[in-house]
Amino acid sequence: MKKVVIATNNAHKVEEIRTALDFEGWEFLTLSQCEPYDEPAEDADTFEGNALIKALAAHEHTGLAALADDSGLAVDALDGAPGVYSARYAGVHGDDAANNEKLLRELEGVSDDRRTARFVCSLAFVDEDGTQTFASGTIEGRIAHGLSGEGGFGYDPLFLPDEFAGAKSLAEVTQDEKNAISHRGNALRELKEKLS
Repeated sequence: MKKVVIATNNAHKVEEIRTALDFEGWEFLTLSQCEPYDEPAEDADTFEGNALIKALAAHEHTGLAALADDSGLAVDALDGAPGVYSARYAGVHGDDAANNEKLLRELEGVSDDRRTARFVCSLAFVDEDGTQTFASGTIEGRIAHGLSGEGGFGYDPLFLPDEFAGAKSLAEVTQDEKNAISHRGNALRELKEKLS
């Protein structure tokens, strides 16, 4: 049995990763199932850099293979912001409501054709022997003028993927529909191919 630590406690991410990387004989553990350690500062200026910081920390503390992701939203009209600061855009890490509110404020008066954006996901996998493998994925769309949908998390209620021609936000689709097109789903498919 190969044990792999997923360097997160986000249940949504864990489920998506477990489903996508269904290698026979792999068992996934979350950080909460490991000996606690101080989480490292995510101070890189790229998604890939932050993913590697988290994966290396989990690998070093557990001695196991580790997988981490860093992901966020890049809005063209805001020169790529919130970018690596997506989770703490409004100041407090993980305050989805405040982050969405700030994004809507920043885009006030910006026309539909200039509200283009993409979700970006970078994955870093560090194997037991320290070998590093990277993968990334994106999903293109635009930012709505208001929230819609009850599903998803983060900026999902504001993000209108091109795949649905702007008719549905990522928070209005099923988990299966989301996995099929999402930035994390695309990155996981690329990683699976590289590790196969």
